[in-house]
Amino acid sequence: MFNDQTSPLTALATRRSAKARDLVAPGPDADQLAQILALAARTPDHGKIAPWRFVTVSAEQRNRLASVIGDAYRAERPAAGPAEVAAMADFARQAPQLVVMLFVPRTESHIPIWEQELSAGAAGMNLLHAAHALGFAGSWLTGWPSFNETVRDAFGAAPERIVGFFFLGTPARPLDERPRPDLTQVIQAWPG
Repeated sequence: MFNDQTSPLTALATRRSAKARDLVAPGPDADQLAQILALAARTPDHGKIAPWRFVTVSAEQRNRLASVIGDAYRAERPAAGPAEVAAMADFARQAPQLVVMLFVPRTESHIPIWEQELSAGAAGMNLLHAAHALGFAGSWLTGWPSFNETVRDAFGAAPERIVGFFFLGTPARPLDERPRPDLTQVIQAWPG
């Protein structure tokens, strides 16, 4: 994990995504979460239009969110069995802290939507880096709840879209390193 003596490059090299179900207390407290979100908002943003926003979901609100997700899943997939619906609802109960990030397209702006989407992605990455810098781990999840309109409507309305559910906490076990791309396959010199 990151600490105050870690260089910024080491911090970037050591950030790992955790499994949301493996994140335990402590999670960020209110001041730490405010700092994480302030840092997440320091992202490239052509036109200074903030085409994203963050919604915090408290521990006391998790069961309500689980009901929203479970009810929406049951409505969309009436053939789903109780265990499947319960597993989908349990999605909301992972990790000590949850932030739902929404993409808020500024259609009145001259800034292309593609650039606005890139800004939202960068804000999500900043959120994970800020959490890591404060000694926490994070998991950026999408999955079915991110694409369901009923779940989205619990946080906003069209044309907004859920960028992801950001689960934050302390890893219950060491984080695994995942395979990284072969840099010779993803980096090239321009031949022109």
